[in-house]
Amino acid sequence: MGVARSHPELRLVRPVAAPSVAVEAPVDGSDLDAVFRRFAPYVARIGARMLGRSAEVDDLVQDVFLDALRGLRTLRDPGAVRGWLATVAVRNARRRLRRRALWSALGLDRGTDLEGLVDDGATPEMRADVLAVYRALDGVPTDARIAWILSVVEGHSLEEVAAIGGFSRATAHRRIQLAQAAVEAAHHVR
Repeated sequence: MGVARSHPELRLVRPVAAPSVAVEAPVDGSDLDAVFRRFAPYVARIGARMLGRSAEVDDLVQDVFLDALRGLRTLRDPGAVRGWLATVAVRNARRRLRRRALWSALGLDRGTDLEGLVDDGATPEMRADVLAVYRALDGVPTDARIAWILSVVEGHSLEEVAAIGGFSRATAHRRIQLAQAAVEAAHHVR
């Protein structure tokens, strides 16, 4: 199986307003307000794409910045804030996705809800494609979903996926391939 191909339909997940300040500029980790204003849209985008449910995104952002309140001042490199927040967002999303899998196994999960996540300009066919992808991702292990979204949707390199996800490069590659196979199978079924 080759490299995961891009899924432009997932770019339809509603973009969050871009920060008003250049993301590349270092941020003083002691100014949580500035960090929040600059990176909350980025964390929300990751959360929306990881979770596939608009109702959970605000809670995830809040959890990430509560963690940031406790740990941000320990960062030595101000340029590492964005990557560190991505890692914290993924860790929080992983917990939520695993909890959701348990609820699903118990018959208590309400299913995928893309309302509010898919761009208003999306056609019904595009919405159906996004829903099919998220349903396919609901059927793969949490870490495969995370790796695939970081790689295919967010555009991170394999090294970045491994670092953010907390696994080796080879494991990241295997997980991306597993999720890719599920997504491709879902598209063949439709």
